Amino acid sequence: MNGQTLLDIRHQNTAIVHGTCVAVEGRGALVVGPSGSGKSALALQMMAYGAALVADDRVALSMVDGAAIADAVPTLRGVIEARGVGLLRARTAGATPVCYVVDLDQSEPARLPEPVNTVVLRQTVPLLRAAGIPNLSAILMQLLKMGRLDPEWPST
Repeated sequence: MNGQTLLDIRHQNTAIVHGTCVAVEGRGALVVGPSGSGKSALALQMMAYGAALVADDRVALSMVDGAAIADAVPTLRGVIEARGVGLLRARTAGATPVCYVVDLDQSEPARLPEPVNTVVLRQTVPLLRAAGIPNLSAILMQLLKMGRLDPEWPST
């Protein structure tokens, strides 16, 4: 693993980043954060609610028709780590557009925050500073299904 961050790859067309990505109805959430921050655990919770795994541990990103697309690296396709249990097989979504970035290393102090964005490869994507948010898996499921009520955010 080369340890690239989203900041490192903001002008690239392809990259592999440390993270996890899940999809709901064709919309992807790229979950980033340090090792042990709960990326895989969050994905497993969302998968229990019906999300599909795109990638765990290493996420392959590429620009396709102006959109950042996430996919699994071939050696890890359909596999997710369950800490304390081992590697599990998972239903996968395949290549999916990144519609949100969820950062488990940053917290959001505001109850109703203003929209914040980040860049994935060359695409601007809404950023959720999600450390410590209770019920995050359910919140992300609803967000990916219906979007956020705010004219400045995409209605994914």
